[in-house]
Amino acid sequence: MSRTAEKALGRQPLGIVFAAPYAVFLAAVFAYPLGLAVWMSFHDYFFAAPGAQVDRPFVGFDNYASVLKDPAVRRSFLNVAEFLIINVPLTVVLSLVLATALNSVARFRTFLRIAYYVPYVTASVALVSVWLFLFSKSGMVNQILGPLAPNPSWLVNSVLAMPVIALFVTWKQLGFSILLYLAALQNVPKDLYESAAVDGATRVKAFWNVTVPGVRSATTLVVILATITGANLFTEPYLLTNGGGPDGASASPVFVMYQKGIEQGSPDTAAAIGVMLVILVLILALVSRKTLERD
Repeated sequence: MSRTAEKALGRQPLGIVFAAPYAVFLAAVFAYPLGLAVWMSFHDYFFAAPGAQVDRPFVGFDNYASVLKDPAVRRSFLNVAEFLIINVPLTVVLSLVLATALNSVARFRTFLRIAYYVPYVTASVALVSVWLFLFSKSGMVNQILGPLAPNPSWLVNSVLAMPVIALFVTWKQLGFSILLYLAALQNVPKDLYESAAVDGATRVKAFWNVTVPGVRSATTLVVILATITGANLFTEPYLLTNGGGPDGASASPVFVMYQKGIEQGSPDTAAAIGVMLVILVLILALVSRKTLERD
C-alpha cells in the first residue's frame, strides 16, 4: 500500500468497513438535521405541502434577532441555567458519594446497584405520576409539612417549579452516573488508599485526595452528560407543570422550540433557538472539560 493510500485509509483499511454503518448513522441522524437546522435558521422557512415548490428567501440573522428579542425565549434559557446550577453539582456529588459507598459494601451490592439504576431505565411518564402524587397540592409532601407547605404548591409555584424538576431529573439520571463512577473506581489503585491510611489520613481525606482525583475523567463525562441532559429538557416540564408553567417559569428552550416550530408554525425561529442551544452546550462542555481536566 502506498503512503498516500495509507494516510487516507489508515494501516487497517478494513476498519473503515466496520465503522461505515455508524458513520452513516451519525450523518443521517445528527449531521444532516443539524446542517438543515442551520440552513433553516438563515431563511424564511415555513412548512409546505409535500412536493410543493415555494420560495424560502435568505433573511440573514433576522431569525436570531427575533429570538433574542422574545421574552419567552430569554426566560427559557434562564430557566435551563437555573436547572443546570442545581442539577449538575447535585448529580456529581450524589453519584460519586453513592458510588464510593456502593464500591465498599460487601452485602446486597448487586441489589443496591439495580435499585439505583431502575429509575434511569423507567419511562418518565410512569415516574412523573409518582412525583405528581408527592408534590401536588394535596400530595404526601404537603401533608407531611402541614402548615410549612408552600403556597402556591410546588409545581404551580413560579419559584419552586424548576428546582423540583431539577431534583426529579437528578434522581432519575443518578443510576447511570453511579455506574460511570463505579467503573472509574475500579481503576483507582488500592495502593494509594493503603498509603493514605499509613500516613494517617481519615476516610474523608482519602476520599478527597485519592478518590476525587482518581475519577476525574469520569467526573468530566458526568458533567458533560448532565449538561446535555439539561439542554434537552422537555418531557419533565411538559408533564410535571402542564407545559412549562406557571407562566413559563419552567419552560425550557427545547419546549419553546416545540411551541414555535410545531404549534405556531415557525420552524425557522425554532431552528435559530436550536442552533443557539447547540453553541451554548458546546461552549459549556469545552469549559467543563478544560476546567476539570486541568492539572
